[in-house]
Amino acid sequence: MMNVSQAWALPNCVGEWSTTNWKNCFGTYNWDNGDKYVGEHKNGMAHGRGSRTYANGNKYLGEYKDDVPHGQGTLTFSVGEKYVGEFKDDKSNGQGTYYYVSGNKYVGEFKDNKRNGQGTFTFVSGDNYVGEFKDNKRNGQGTFTFADGSKWVGEWENDYLNGYAITYKS
Repeated sequence: MMNVSQAWALPNCVGEWSTTNWKNCFGTYNWDNGDKYVGEHKNGMAHGRGSRTYANGNKYLGEYKDDVPHGQGTLTFSVGEKYVGEFKDDKSNGQGTYYYVSGNKYVGEFKDNKRNGQGTFTFVSGDNYVGEFKDNKRNGQGTFTFADGSKWVGEWENDYLNGYAITYKS
């Protein structure tokens, strides 16, 4: 039977945490604020695969680079929402899926923790929007399809289609 550090194929970190002691190893680091990181370390920083549980109840599991989430990962929020996808410099950047506590879901492109680029927003009601987003709002070409099959198609700007607002809750 393997323990977790063997699954990562790195030796256990030895001694107290320091940039000289924890060069390329697997270990656990606890912050004074209650956060906890378990995973790979390089030069004293989270680097490689790991898991961080935050004092506020949020949890990140995935890849790290230079002490921050970077690469593929899953961030689960204490309120019940979840992001699964690409991270760059501790922010959702690239392709990902965001699951809202309401049951709604967004699948598409992210930039700096916001829906940006092409994506699909599916509502728990059965309605959905497929198209372009900018700064978390529908912007550009898109199609809003209602659960009954009727559609609104066109150019969107700041969540408005041809001057008409379609509101929704995330």
